[in-house]
Amino acid sequence: MERYADLVTHLQTVLPPDARPSLSSSVIPTIIHCIAGIAKALRTSHQVSLAGTANAFGDDQLNVDVLAERTIRDEIARCPCIVTASSEEEPIERPAGKSESNADSEGSEAYTIAFDPLDGSSIIAPNWTVGTIVGIWCGASALHQSPEKKQIAAILGVYGPRTTAIVAIRLPGSKPICLELGLGDSNNDTATCEIIRGKVQLQQQPPFKTRYFAPANLRAAAEDERYMKLVTHYIEHKYTLRYSGGLVPDVIHALVKGHGIYVSPVTATSKAKLRRLYELAPIALIMECAGASAVDPTTGKRILEDPIKDCDERGGLVCGSPDEVSFVLESFGLQ
Repeated sequence: MERYADLVTHLQTVLPPDARPSLSSSVIPTIIHCIAGIAKALRTSHQVSLAGTANAFGDDQLNVDVLAERTIRDEIARCPCIVTASSEEEPIERPAGKSESNADSEGSEAYTIAFDPLDGSSIIAPNWTVGTIVGIWCGASALHQSPEKKQIAAILGVYGPRTTAIVAIRLPGSKPICLELGLGDSNNDTATCEIIRGKVQLQQQPPFKTRYFAPANLRAAAEDERYMKLVTHYIEHKYTLRYSGGLVPDVIHALVKGHGIYVSPVTATSKAKLRRLYELAPIALIMECAGASAVDPTTGKRILEDPIKDCDERGGLVCGSPDEVSFVLESFGLQ
């Protein structure tokens, strides 16, 4: 039986004919199945504790980090088109399966997966919403490639009261696609997938019913007068605060509500924390496919403008409604 047949049929309908058929029939359904598997495992992982190990960046790993990493690794190993993978827990590009597969076969589809298996470790213990971030790249490596051209799809899995996913695809010569899925388990324990919204799109024109803001790294406001003035502006103009401390839920909020701004600045003492390969690039693709903007707060450049040279490259993030992003850049003296 074809996994997630309704999703596959929908993707094949909205994508150009014969445009990377394995992307819609195999690669994306595989990642969606990973998200469903992680959600199911989290529901029975009542104890959240240190695993006693650290990833290659020196960050302490939780038992749920290891669980999510293993779930994705085991699943993508069975997808022949995913030839290479790296993650925030294991930041080295290596073969996704037991062999090199057909990465160098002329005319074949070959993809690299770069993922953060469980983003939001600091808020998972109190049972707040967390997520999975996945970037899908053409070829056998995501490094030294053009993110705008080579990262052709991205997925955000959201683990909250419901399990949902945002899928964005941008292929050369076709319109970008961004849709929202609902994931669940049927009575026979087989994962199900429902298309909640076939088109995720931020509002482009006012009036906006409510304006939302998510000020990440808020302590930096004590170090940067520009950021303090920006936050004060949001309060004085009666923006609604929607900030959980988790990158995935805070970005998803804007995509669901149709408006919002997320700001994670970088200062001399508040260093950049978000990794370009595993967090920034996938989120930027999704935001752009939904009609939003995603830029670097120190340069004002699009996140997807420059190649990623190293798995540990980090940066800040400003993303959301284009007019709000422009205002942030203006406030930071970048426009």
